[in-house]
Amino acid sequence: MGFGGFVARRYLTARRKQAFVSVITFISVLGITIGVAALIIAVALITGFQEDVQDKILSATSHLMVSDLAGDSLPDHDKLAASVREMDGVASVSPVALSMVLVQGPLKTQPAMLKGLDLELERRQSPWLGKLESGDLPAGGGRDGILLGHDLAYTLGAGIGDVIRVVTSSARLSPLGSVPKSKSFRVSGIFSTGLYEFDSGTAIVPLAVAQKWLGLEGGISYLQVMLKDVFAAPAFKAKLEAKLPPLVYITTWAELNKSLFSALKLEKTIIFLTIALIVLVASLNIIATLILMVMEKTRDIGILMSLGSTPADIRRIFFLQGATIGLTGTGLGAGLGLGWCGLANALKLIRVPVDIYQISFVPFHIRLADLALILGVSLAISFLSTLFPSRRAARIDPVTALKYE
Repeated sequence: MGFGGFVARRYLTARRKQAFVSVITFISVLGITIGVAALIIAVALITGFQEDVQDKILSATSHLMVSDLAGDSLPDHDKLAASVREMDGVASVSPVALSMVLVQGPLKTQPAMLKGLDLELERRQSPWLGKLESGDLPAGGGRDGILLGHDLAYTLGAGIGDVIRVVTSSARLSPLGSVPKSKSFRVSGIFSTGLYEFDSGTAIVPLAVAQKWLGLEGGISYLQVMLKDVFAAPAFKAKLEAKLPPLVYITTWAELNKSLFSALKLEKTIIFLTIALIVLVASLNIIATLILMVMEKTRDIGILMSLGSTPADIRRIFFLQGATIGLTGTGLGAGLGLGWCGLANALKLIRVPVDIYQISFVPFHIRLADLALILGVSLAISFLSTLFPSRRAARIDPVTALKYE
């Protein structure tokens, strides 16, 4: 330990006649501890919520949707799919038939989104489809099978083997005029993605069944493109637009959920700046502590300078005092914040309404980059707060200090 560090440690740990300085020092450490812990907890909360919702959305929806600009059946989708598959970064391309329907169950009638999928292809890339909550994928023979989301099945009162009726808005001619088309399906399986909006409003049938019943005549609603890197979707979209016909419309997962993720990002920034004020206020206590310390140790400073200490040595002593307060508070705050996050995850303390927030509890995820930023901001504020008191201490005239003290 150098000379400056030795004196700084003695000043911080030795008993003083002015206990008030010790109290302010304790308050400074406590303020920084609370501020850093609150920052870590708040940022981990927002990050965990965003990542959990994002993972569930990406597991249940496509990374890019390639559809017809007019909203009609996508023409030449086989050629388009082959063209997209040739591009680097594509994990899979699959056709989707989509329609809004009414599902009539044993207990209730519920609006839902009917999706026709290539189930054999989808189950290889969708864990929730490869491992159903109950039942199996629809098989050939007998009545056509259908998969229901967990919450949709609960609302309808339908279970495995039950027969439900699905009514679509597309009409068919009858002796009584134009009437909506309807079809009976047998519930063959129930899936759960963990995303309430999807599980409560989605029914899935084989693609060929949906095309025939919806009258698409081999057409599809859109191509579902899954990428190896989901965050490359905007750049991939730009390359894809240059390759595909102008009447083809491309939408990324980020655009479909733009309002949600923009709100989360803004909220995270605001929370960070707001709670960082706690650390800033605590740093003012560091300034007050060091100024009072300088006033208390004026005679000591005069003696040290008369014995050969330079102004740089005096600055170093009081800088190390403030830095020690900042490091102690930051370290304790980091330990407290990370400990709370681990406890909250283990006990699932923060539970939220699943029908509003899409998840049953909020996980706490802290990224290394966020943690480094929080610790860096706390230490920077703490170190900067030592500059004025340490410079003031270094400018004390040793003759004047010894004469009047």
